[in-house]
Amino acid sequence: MTLAWYDGVGLLGSALVVGSYFLLQSGRLSGTGLPYQSINIAGSACILVSLVGGFNLSVALLQCTWIAISLFGIVRGWRARRSGGASRPSA
Repeated sequence: MTLAWYDGVGLLGSALVVGSYFLLQSGRLSGTGLPYQSINIAGSACILVSLVGGFNLSVALLQCTWIAISLFGIVRGWRARRSGGASRPSA
C-alpha cells in the first residue's frame, strides 16, 4: 500500500482532531482555550487538504462545519476574556 502526500496530511489531521479531543477529555486542554480550538482547525484543514486525492462531500462539509464551530469558539472566548467574564455556557 502506497500513501500519497495528501494521505499523510489527512492522517496528520485525523491525529490532531482525535488527539485534541483526548487532551480535552483527560483535562489537559480547556474546551474554551485557544490551543484546543487551534488544533481542531489545523486538523480539519489537513483533512480537507487530503480530499484532493478523492473528494467526499460529506467529509468536506463536516470539516468546514468543524472549522466554523472552532472559529466561533475562538471569537466567543476572546469576547469573554475581553469583557472580563467567564466563557461558560449558560444553564
